[in-house]
Amino acid sequence: TAPGQQLRALFYVLPPSESSFRTVEEVPDYVEKSIPFFIAFIGLEFAVSWVQKRKLSGRINDGISCLSLGILSRLPDVFFRSIDLISYIYVWNNYRLFELPWDSPWTWYLTFLGVDLAYYFFHRVSHEVNILWAAHQVHHSSEDYNFFTALRQSVLQRYTSWIFNLPMALFIPPSVFAVHLQFNLLYQFWIHTEVIANLGPLEWILNTPSHHRVHHGRNPYCIDKNYGGTLIIWDRIFGTFEAEDAKVVYGLTHPVNSFDPIMLQIHPLAHIWNTFWATPGFCNKLSVIFKGPGWGPGKPRLGLPEEIPVITGKEVPFNPSLPAYLNCYAVVHFAVITDLYTELLGTVTMLSQGTVLLRIGFIILSLTSFGLLLENRQPTAGILEIIRCLVFVGVYKLGYLRSQFSSLAYAYEV
Repeated sequence: TAPGQQLRALFYVLPPSESSFRTVEEVPDYVEKSIPFFIAFIGLEFAVSWVQKRKLSGRINDGISCLSLGILSRLPDVFFRSIDLISYIYVWNNYRLFELPWDSPWTWYLTFLGVDLAYYFFHRVSHEVNILWAAHQVHHSSEDYNFFTALRQSVLQRYTSWIFNLPMALFIPPSVFAVHLQFNLLYQFWIHTEVIANLGPLEWILNTPSHHRVHHGRNPYCIDKNYGGTLIIWDRIFGTFEAEDAKVVYGLTHPVNSFDPIMLQIHPLAHIWNTFWATPGFCNKLSVIFKGPGWGPGKPRLGLPEEIPVITGKEVPFNPSLPAYLNCYAVVHFAVITDLYTELLGTVTMLSQGTVLLRIGFIILSLTSFGLLLENRQPTAGILEIIRCLVFVGVYKLGYLRSQFSSLAYAYEV
């Protein structure tokens, strides 16, 4: 895809004539090709925020945490195709009722609506069922709201979202679905920002930064609102819409207070596990898993609204004090890991499974170490980082890790 097409794909304005394909194999990887635009928009957001408010739109610790979670969420793709597509193609091949033409604009627009409606229901269920919320809450755990937040994704969420798309596999070709699955995700990148205010009449139809700021708020009026992906009409139809009003305070009602990507993934699961065993009665134990995260014995399915912590406006984000040199160190080493991760994606088909597993293990070790460093968890962070650097030098010398830029090999070792 040309850069102009890729940019339009980011805003879901690539028409059927430019984004219809006969087979899934022909569908471009729009998400991977969007990475340069993600970087450019993050830089632009920083510049606009500085002009508007004389402050940057994010923090180093939260930004690296978001990017770490984004990388972690994409690591399963190294091994196999998205479970969304695997399950969809299986149903299409074995159970489809009829076949809509892949090159018809009507099929394209119907799929646009179908994918967005399926996303609405999946997203809503992910907030209203505790075990699904345990995965989805990773995306809400940032106390900042910027383009970095859009990249903050869960490893586990993809293993439940696929179910909601299967009805479309009875009649919509996989190649059409594969395009809209990506477009729906890409559209949601640019709405994660505070630098774009109200968009006028578009606010009635589209999900916008204003609507999505509400969704990410922990103010009582923001809880369980504005689930739409591309369109906000589903929220207006099903009664979950809320307009932006009082200043939004972002994050979870009970913050995890960590930058460790592994901790952010498993903390809510550990909480469910502990609550499950502490709750008496078999039916109550099941309710801990399948009712809302605010539920408790004797409470409504989604919990009591009055138990949501009140927002005072004096909330302070988790922001451990860190020397400037450590922030610089984390940024430089995270850039190295990003290079190694990108090189892995580009060469995975030529590597042995053992080498792939070794590289993934090292990436996970690195992201965890950065998280502990940014929390200033000494001496654990320092010890783990020394071990990580020694491991790096060893595996790099042996050729199991490789940069995209051979000229940087010596610099990396230093």
